Amino acid sequence: MSTNGDEESSQRVSMPSARLRLRADPFLLACRCFSVLTSLTAILCISVNVLSAVRSFKNESDIFDGIFRCYAVAIAFFVVIAETEWEFVLKFWKVLEYWVGRGMLQIFVAVMTRAFPDESGERKDLVLLQNIASYLLLACGLVYVISGILCIGFLKRAREQKEITREQAVKDLEELERRREELETFLVSERT
Repeated sequence: MSTNGDEESSQRVSMPSARLRLRADPFLLACRCFSVLTSLTAILCISVNVLSAVRSFKNESDIFDGIFRCYAVAIAFFVVIAETEWEFVLKFWKVLEYWVGRGMLQIFVAVMTRAFPDESGERKDLVLLQNIASYLLLACGLVYVISGILCIGFLKRAREQKEITREQAVKDLEELERRREELETFLVSERT
């Protein structure tokens, strides 16, 4: 009879931990989705600038545009890395921890991608891709700047810290539950 009560109490203890794990913060989920969108847009900028650089170097009269595009590729790659929020990068470039700084970098890459359009009309497909990539990244950058001014980044970091604390509490609770089950098994085996 006591075994049945023990099973009920262990089910009551493990049920809240399962419920805690299933609930994700919708704000953090939206931030992660926007970060992925920004990364994909920056990758599109990288692709467009690589294509532009290759065409510029093939056309040997436009070497300066090719060099400019190489710089745009390097900085756009840095935007992708900044979106991962890798602590190693953020440790050395603290300005990228703040959304205004990150947004300004994205706007800079968007302007670099849009710069020096093909005025001759030979590469209309490439100009269209440049426009799409630059305006998308410009929009992402503006959202970051406005959100940074409104301190949304601070709110995100606070919620991330709360989520980390909650996950640690769930792990600790599961460890305690596992330890309690081990001790109960030990006590049952000692009685027999």
